[in-house]
Amino acid sequence: MTEVLVQTPEGPLNLASERLDHCSLDSLEEEASEGKRTPNTGSRLWGRVRSKLLRQKLDPQTVQTKNWHMDVIEMNGIKVEFSMKFTSRDLSLKRTPSKKQTGVFGVKISVVTKRERSKVPYIVRQCVEEVEKRGIDEVGIYRISGVATDIQALKAAFDANSKDILMMLSDMDINAIAGTLKLYFRELPEPLLTDRLYPAFMEGIAFSDPSAKENCMMHLLRSLPDPNLITFLFLLEHLKRVAEKEPVNKMSLHNLATVFGPTLLRPSEVESKGQHLTLASDIWSHDVMAQVQVLLYYLQHTPMSFAELKRNTLYFSTDV
Repeated sequence: MTEVLVQTPEGPLNLASERLDHCSLDSLEEEASEGKRTPNTGSRLWGRVRSKLLRQKLDPQTVQTKNWHMDVIEMNGIKVEFSMKFTSRDLSLKRTPSKKQTGVFGVKISVVTKRERSKVPYIVRQCVEEVEKRGIDEVGIYRISGVATDIQALKAAFDANSKDILMMLSDMDINAIAGTLKLYFRELPEPLLTDRLYPAFMEGIAFSDPSAKENCMMHLLRSLPDPNLITFLFLLEHLKRVAEKEPVNKMSLHNLATVFGPTLLRPSEVESKGQHLTLASDIWSHDVMAQVQVLLYYLQHTPMSFAELKRNTLYFSTDV
């Protein structure tokens, strides 16, 4: 987790990263060379800052310290001074049980779908629909961050079940809508693929025998609660449609798995205890790479339906 304080002409702006995603700077650098000012300056500045963090070799002592670290970056003739500090992953990714009985963020997916009498949460359906309507050709969709204030506005609207949601979605920057969808999955009380099955997913993806891996990975899907499974399959098909536009949006299946994998599948608080990694590059640790590979496996798999999975009576023990 990286906290960044950016000094702007309007005053200091405090930003927090959901994680250190890769950001494409090609279009930014291209426009800068032509002397143009780019739109969405706030999100692009943040993308530039995150890219610098990824490209530089961070001093472990800097990462461990609780103090703010000063730095400077230039973009389009503007010099930006910013401060940053790091929080260990076990704290920044910690999920705490929610006591909320209303709203959708931080509420169990089974509770939301039962309340809505739906198979897939309304927020997921609406965000996916809007992305497919006008964001599927957007370069870096799901990889480029949306403006934090826009995302928080959408979060509040969905939590309040505002009658203005559809109008807000149609007017909002598409990266903010994509960011809202990612935030929803990140704030679930437990990951979509569940804490209970996490160790089995890690073991299954490591199988070298293709047949054993197939049997295990399909068995694990069938083991998910129905609301989780249906929502996961819905998301899979959406991400596949996004990847079909890779020549335009530059988002391959692997890129999408990198963005969503650690959000949909990550260790529980119990699993995380005792893991105190000292480098900022720990986000690319073995566990995270395995999480990416799990999602990539399903993205590359032939289409699967809920009914087909439930009809399949093959049982495979994950005890290894």
